[in-house]
Amino acid sequence: MILGIGSDLIDIRRIEQTLERFGERFTNRVFTERERQRSDRRAERAASYAKRFAAKEACSKALGTGIRMGVAWREMGVVNLPSGRPTLELTGSAAGRLARLTPEGFKARIDLTITDDYPLAQAFVVISAWPQDWPEPPAPPVREQA
Repeated sequence: MILGIGSDLIDIRRIEQTLERFGERFTNRVFTERERQRSDRRAERAASYAKRFAAKEACSKALGTGIRMGVAWREMGVVNLPSGRPTLELTGSAAGRLARLTPEGFKARIDLTITDDYPLAQAFVVISAWPQDWPEPPAPPVREQA
């Protein structure tokens, strides 16, 4: 069953300007250490940060809280599964909100898609609940690292 859906669209130029103006003050406030390491290695650094920013906004909408209702930026972090598929790892009050949304006897799953086409970055989040006794769907094959 679907527990929440969220989407966000952001102008990458806005993130470029924010990075130029505030630098680490912005990235340390909004992004997890893992997200910063990953984005700082990218040639398109601002686009990488913009996609992660959009993912956090979309997740907060799917949780039904928005950013200002007790869920902090760094409590939602974009991570990649072994298959390479992106998802969100929640901690703190974001994880607590997800636990309250998830019916007893179910487990939550967060599906995330992120994309960019300059000057825009976009994210969609679907939070669903699956019976705990259902088998996990087969994982996609692990991508080979080049």
